[in-house]
Amino acid sequence: MRTRRIGPFEVSAIGFGAMSLSHAYRPRPDAATGAAILRRALELGHTLIDTAALYGGGANESLIGQTLAGQRAAFVLASKGGMSLQDGKRVVDGRPEVIRANCDESLTRLGTDVIDLYYLHRWDRRVPIEETVGAMAELVAAGKVRALGLSEVSAATLRRAHAVHPIAAVQSEYSLWTRNPEVAVLAACRELGVGFVAFSPLARGFLAGRIQDPADLASDDIRQAMPRFQGAAFRQNLQLLPVFREIAADVGCTPAQLALAWVLAQGDQIVPIPGTGRLDHLAENAAAGDVTLDAATLRDLATLINPATVEGPRYNAATQADIDTEELPAWA
Repeated sequence: MRTRRIGPFEVSAIGFGAMSLSHAYRPRPDAATGAAILRRALELGHTLIDTAALYGGGANESLIGQTLAGQRAAFVLASKGGMSLQDGKRVVDGRPEVIRANCDESLTRLGTDVIDLYYLHRWDRRVPIEETVGAMAELVAAGKVRALGLSEVSAATLRRAHAVHPIAAVQSEYSLWTRNPEVAVLAACRELGVGFVAFSPLARGFLAGRIQDPADLASDDIRQAMPRFQGAAFRQNLQLLPVFREIAADVGCTPAQLALAWVLAQGDQIVPIPGTGRLDHLAENAAAGDVTLDAATLRDLATLINPATVEGPRYNAATQADIDTEELPAWA
């Protein structure tokens, strides 16, 4: 697999997001299948494995630690702190003492002495970003973390954090149907030499064409609470897929590969991290790095799927309140 640069690390151009093995989506694989997927991800050339303390209340980190213990040198390990699962609810807490404790707990679950890339999962607005990143910088100085990242932050917050300690990567949702990073964050990353890690590059499975009716999703699948997957909004968004599939057929790839190839084409500093609970989808995603899109195809995709043609916000109001990202202006 081709490689790209994220901070001090050279990683596969497509990383693996492990969240769906333990968290958020349904159905989920059992532990044995999850372990097989992790091992196969390395065999296919994924050298960036992404997890978080939140995912499965730590179960995701434990799965990675137990499964890949003998292959730690084969991949760059990324995890996140500052957001945890407590009594079934997400809790954002960026106090320095909490960040330090989160890191120690993650190291134990992951079975490692050092996390290569450690993100602040969400900025806790009750705590100045400088204080939280200062505590994270102490983790670097202590040898527990090699590089720092931020997740779902604005360009202004990135600049404040970067002034305290170099930020290696920003991780945010980015795909054809979620374009918020284009407002300011991608430009700030380029200016500061910060890598950008794109989560949900397949639009939470939508662009892969695998969700035809939200009623088929389990009641505890997080997409049930997302406006784009509800009612009239979903029906309108579904109208985008026939032409999207036609473009994929013209290119000679699957819709999932087309979505990933579009993300890769947006800049050499961008690394998408699709996740999956299926071995066949894992191989399909890994092969997207071989798909090249010409200028005409990129224009067609941008015309078909953009903030003016996608119906509904990506999160409900309660979830959006935890996120520090720029709002999209009216599509020009």
